[in-house]
Amino acid sequence: MKEAEILKALANERRLQILDWLKDPVANFPPQVDGDLAGDGVCALYIAEKLGITQPTLSEHMRVLVQAGLVDQKRIKQWAFYRRNEDRLAEIKEKLLQAL
Repeated sequence: MKEAEILKALANERRLQILDWLKDPVANFPPQVDGDLAGDGVCALYIAEKLGITQPTLSEHMRVLVQAGLVDQKRIKQWAFYRRNEDRLAEIKEKLLQAL
């Protein structure tokens, strides 16, 4: 993905908030029945609830983040779980620092 598309993904306050919360999912979200917060990620329902948005709106935000490679998605049963892609975020940070 090109840098401009990554910047577009980051140019939204809600997506930045999601990335911030996913830095420390155990501190920012309640325990889950399915999936480990740190290992599997956070259930989409918890993220939508915390942001105060509908599931379809969250799905669009997460689609953008996943496409940019900033977040990984995992399916457990019928649920989608999300966690940060730390390797990709570090790569993007390095590219941005070099460009500046």
